[in-house]
Amino acid sequence: MRGRRRLAALASMSLLSGCGVLSAEGPDEEERITVGTMSAPSTLDPAKAWDSSWELYRNVFQTLLSFPSGATEPEPDAAQSCEFTDASNTVFSCELREGLKFSDGDTLDAAAVKYSFDRMRTIEAKGVVKGGPVGLLGSLDTVRTKGERTVIFRLKKADATFPFVLATPAMSIVNPDDYPADKLREGNEITGSGPYALEAYTPNQEAELVKNSHYKGAAEVKNDAVTIRYFKKSSAMVDALKDNRIDVTFRGLASEDIVAMQSKSRREQDIELVEGAGTEIRYLVFNTKDPWARKLPVRRAFAQVIDRGALAHKIYKDTVEPLYSMVPRGLTGHATGFFDDYGNPSAAKARKILTDAGINEPVPLTLWHTSDRYGSATAAEFAELKRQLEASGLFKITIKSRPWTEFQEGYSNGEYPVFGRGWFPDFPDADNFIAPFVGPKNVLNTPYVSKEITDELLPRQRRETDRGAVIDDFERAQEILVDDVRLLPLWQGKQYIMSSEEIAGGERALDPSAIMMMWELQRKTSW
Repeated sequence: MRGRRRLAALASMSLLSGCGVLSAEGPDEEERITVGTMSAPSTLDPAKAWDSSWELYRNVFQTLLSFPSGATEPEPDAAQSCEFTDASNTVFSCELREGLKFSDGDTLDAAAVKYSFDRMRTIEAKGVVKGGPVGLLGSLDTVRTKGERTVIFRLKKADATFPFVLATPAMSIVNPDDYPADKLREGNEITGSGPYALEAYTPNQEAELVKNSHYKGAAEVKNDAVTIRYFKKSSAMVDALKDNRIDVTFRGLASEDIVAMQSKSRREQDIELVEGAGTEIRYLVFNTKDPWARKLPVRRAFAQVIDRGALAHKIYKDTVEPLYSMVPRGLTGHATGFFDDYGNPSAAKARKILTDAGINEPVPLTLWHTSDRYGSATAAEFAELKRQLEASGLFKITIKSRPWTEFQEGYSNGEYPVFGRGWFPDFPDADNFIAPFVGPKNVLNTPYVSKEITDELLPRQRRETDRGAVIDDFERAQEILVDDVRLLPLWQGKQYIMSSEEIAGGERALDPSAIMMMWELQRKTSW
C-alpha cells in the first residue's frame, strides 16, 4: 500500500524535484503511474489528428526530432543527426539511429520513415481526411531515402521551421505493415517505436501504456507503466486524485479547482500543484460564409465589445491572461494589436462601427463551442461572451455546443457562423500561431486568403534561421489579422499539474507544446 501522503502544496515548477528516494521495485501495479486528463484522443491514427491526440502519440510513437525536457529547439530522437545540407536551406537530411525497431519487433528503417510521410499526404489527397496534419508540410516537396538509414527531405522553398515540424507528433513514424497506404488504420491498436507500447485502449476511458523494450531514442524512461484515464469533468478528475484513484492530473483542470488548491495552506492539503508558463491560447473564428459574420463591421463591432479581462477574472479566476494577439506572450513576435486598435471595451464605439455601416438592428449570431474538449469552464465562458455582447444592445446571441468529434466535423464542414477553438502549439515559434490559420486550406477549414501573409511575410521569415530577426514580419502579419478580424484571440493559458506528493518529475513532464512526457514521471518511496 502507498505510504501516508505528506501535507504539501507547491506553487512553482522548481519545487517538485529532489524530494525523495526513487523506488527500485519492479513494474507491479503499485508502481504503475496513473494520469488523469480531459484530452481523450479523437483518433489513434496520426495521419488524421491535428489536436490533443498528440498527447498520447508523443508517448507511443517516435519522430525524427523531438523536444527534450526544457528544450525549445528540436533535437534528434529516432534520428541520430539531422541538418540542412545546402546553402539555400531547402534540403534537410536525417541519419537514423542504428537498430531501431517498432514495438512489435519489426525494423524501423528509412523506408518506413518515407512511407509514413507519403502515406499522410496520400490520405489527405484522397479526401480521407480534411484539414489534417499534412497542412504542416506545406513546404515539403519530396522525401527520398539513401540506404537503410538516411532520409532526405527536399523542400519547395526555404523553411527554417521545418525541423520544428519534424518534431511534432503529427510526423509520427508508423509501421508500413500495420498502417494502410491510402486509408486510416481501424481498431484500437498502435504500432509505434516510442518510449511506451500501447497495451490496451478503451475509447474515451483509458489507455494502458507499458515500457517499450525496443525503444531507442532521446528519452530516459523513469517508470515502467502508465495508465491514462480520460475524464469529461475537472471536478471528477480532481476527486479521483484526492481519492488516490489517479496520481497526476493534466490538461482540463478547472480554474476553481486550481484556485482552491492555491488558497489552501500547507496543512490543509495533501496534493502538490505545479504551475508553469504556457502557450495555449483560446480564440474565436468567424466564418465568412455566414451572412452576418462575413460583414467586416460586424466582426469589428464584436471585437470592440469583448472584455477579455472579465473572462480571465470572472470565469478563469486569473488562471489565464487576456490575449490581444494570436502570438502569445513569451514568444518572439508577440504584439498587442487588438488592444492597440480597440482599447478597452466600448459599446458606444461598437455602435458607431455598425451604424456607419448602415446596421441599426441587433445582429443575430450563433456561437458554437465544444462541450467536452477544453475543460468545464468553456460553457461559462461562452455564457459570459453572450452576456457581454447582448449587454451592448448590439447583438442577439445564441449559444450551441457539440461533443468534440461532432463539433470538429461541423466546423470542418463550414456549419458554424462563429466558433471557439483552443490552440496548443505544434512548436514554440510565432509561425505556428499564424500560418495554420491562413490560406485557402487551413486547419480550421475556413478559407482565409491573405496574399501578403501567405505569399510574402511567411516565406520571408522562413528563410531566416535567426528567429529573433523576423519580428517585423510577424508584427506586420498580426496587423493584417487585426484589420480583418477573422480570428479573435481571447486569452492565454498557464500550465498546471496536480499530483500526489509521491510522484516526482511533474515540472519536467511538459514539452513546449504542453504535451505531457509520461516518461519523466516517477514514484518516490519516502521523503
